Amino acid sequence: MKIANEHHISEVLARLLVNRGLSNSEDINAYLHSSTDTMHNPHQLKDVDYACDILEEKIRGNTRIRIVGDYDVDGVVSTFLLYTALSRVGANVDYEIPERMKDGYGININIIKAAKEAGIDTIITCDNGIAAIEQIGYAKEIGMTVIVTDHHDIPFVENEGVRTEVLPPADAIVNPKQHDCNYPFPSICGAVVAFKLIEVLYERFHVDKKESKKLLAYASIATVCDVMDLVDENRVIVKYGLQLLKNTDNKGLSALMELHQINTFKLSAYHLGFIIGPCLNASGRLETAKIGLSLLLEQDDEKARKVAAQLKELNDKRKDMTARGVEEAIEIIETTDLINHKVVVVYLPDCHESLAGIIAGRIRERYHKPAIVLTKAHEGVKGSARSIEQYNMFEELTKCKEYLDKFGGHPMAAGLSLKEENVEPLRLALNQRTELTEEDFINKISIDVVMPLGYVKEELVEELELLEPFGKGNEKPVFAEKNLTIIKADILGKNRNTLKLKVENQYGKRMDALYFNQIDQFNEYLIDKYGNNEVDKLYKGIPNQIKISALYYPNINEYNGVKTPQIIIQGIQ
Repeated sequence: MKIANEHHISEVLARLLVNRGLSNSEDINAYLHSSTDTMHNPHQLKDVDYACDILEEKIRGNTRIRIVGDYDVDGVVSTFLLYTALSRVGANVDYEIPERMKDGYGININIIKAAKEAGIDTIITCDNGIAAIEQIGYAKEIGMTVIVTDHHDIPFVENEGVRTEVLPPADAIVNPKQHDCNYPFPSICGAVVAFKLIEVLYERFHVDKKESKKLLAYASIATVCDVMDLVDENRVIVKYGLQLLKNTDNKGLSALMELHQINTFKLSAYHLGFIIGPCLNASGRLETAKIGLSLLLEQDDEKARKVAAQLKELNDKRKDMTARGVEEAIEIIETTDLINHKVVVVYLPDCHESLAGIIAGRIRERYHKPAIVLTKAHEGVKGSARSIEQYNMFEELTKCKEYLDKFGGHPMAAGLSLKEENVEPLRLALNQRTELTEEDFINKISIDVVMPLGYVKEELVEELELLEPFGKGNEKPVFAEKNLTIIKADILGKNRNTLKLKVENQYGKRMDALYFNQIDQFNEYLIDKYGNNEVDKLYKGIPNQIKISALYYPNINEYNGVKTPQIIIQGIQ
């Protein structure tokens, strides 16, 4: 009550803030009224000033600089940001992005050789490079200047319990994960690391801060798509970035949003993570990431629309291929002993290697277990890993590095390559060495507030918008109510993937409820508990005995100018 009164908010919102670990007035104010002024000082990043010393000298000397990015959204956006900023301050700059199938992840010897032959003096990496010890060593041997900007975990060796970082011999390394870096919030994506360097660089060249702040629109896309926790300055970046994107003058992004009929007034982190991001990603998965980059760089409206259409087509193709891969993986898991493994390692030789990460994510979601999907590559086997909070994938792979040719990543995601004969030994080693328990595989859902439907009003829904943007680390609140009677049910949508319910609580409050996907499981659950006859009554709108307890989020349905409260069901019991 004290928090509610002090901040002029409802008791419901006050409780949600406490559930997010916010209790003192300063933290609550910063959360509710976040602004870019609360972002951290870029000068706190180790080597960022020295990296800008180098770049300033190279720019003023008209020395050729090449950006080497990565083929995912974070890498594409990082490349775009650095190319835009370096061009802005007069650098002689171009870029290269590795091709997933031909080059693999990150900077490689061939890219370095090509740069040297083209007369490039300086390479600056983004979203990669921290694990490229040998490659950057070669670049230095042939006389090149190298700046690494990255955010991935630092490789290390462990001897008698003491860890020692293994860093590439670059001229400057800007990565907040370095143990001697004083940056207060290391959980930023590669594009934000690049943005921080740009802030310092723009200071050197006296570029107005408003110009650098405009770039947060792009950093917000990368932050969401690289699944960074939306806390601290990440939340500020995405919140501010979404506001910028609603009125973006980027022709490519405008064309992509128009093509997908996105109402920019209601643009959210969902659109970044599930529509815009996957389209940018699709080019790097199935063709070349330079298509996605060209969309961001395009200055002509008609060309932008053509590139947007090309990316949508690629993403639609990627969706179909992914669905087939997920089906194959599930069949293998459920017809073999893999179903009993704590760390699920699935080998799909014929799967397109660019889809391994998406499929691993779907497996992780379905079984709530760490998952690695491996595919046959040009040389040996490549794969991607996705993890659960209780399992640090990067560290666990480090313990099994004797079976790997190359790997890198985060606690929650990683990429790896290995010889085909090491697939089974890796699978066994990961499972033998894990300390995961059956308790870790229970997907727990925390209920924020048990709230009767009568509280669901337009004012509350609008107030909850203060908590946005939602995503990893700042999840959408979960409300609950028990013993809801279902008056009627209808299945809607051309794909029959939306369930519309009319529900009533014990106080006689009736409301529409929507439930998306998993409709077959919903029906199976009701049939098992109440029988076919009661379920038939439900769909005919006849009084029945069915009751559910629902986890939900409140929503407002607007139709012909009329606003009606409703709930979106997130889970049932």
